Amino acid sequence: MSDNCLFCRIARHEIPAHVVHEDDRLLAFLDIHPVRAGHTLIIPKQHYPYYEDMPADLAASIVNLGQRLGRQMKRLYGVERVGFAFTGIHVAHAHAHVIPMHHPQDVTSTQYIEQQDLTFKMPPQSPPEALAATAAQLRGQLRGGPERGE
Repeated sequence: MSDNCLFCRIARHEIPAHVVHEDDRLLAFLDIHPVRAGHTLIIPKQHYPYYEDMPADLAASIVNLGQRLGRQMKRLYGVERVGFAFTGIHVAHAHAHVIPMHHPQDVTSTQYIEQQDLTFKMPPQSPPEALAATAAQLRGQLRGGPERGE
């Protein structure tokens, strides 16, 4: 683990997070700037700057947890699709985003963007009490919901 990496510090519980799942190798917690309610990050507890640096079995474990979360998010939020993407744009620690998609642009778009010089901003930070309630709901779904494919 890296001493100054934000996600390593969260994995060591030095920085609080709204945890959805934790095991020996993985930590899943809510993004504090969610695209949609339930937007969850899955990280390996061990530091890997890029997803391609991870051992294949660890990456598979993240995908498996993402699938489990996706099934529960579909039920919980009534969405047809859940987006899953490995990124590392804002924090140089491999992580996956799992996002219930209410609109195609929630994660990506096949639409051509004509406007030039677009500006972007972070989604608003969710209140801690809303994150706590969402994390508890997703934890309960993961623990108690019937699972396909397990």
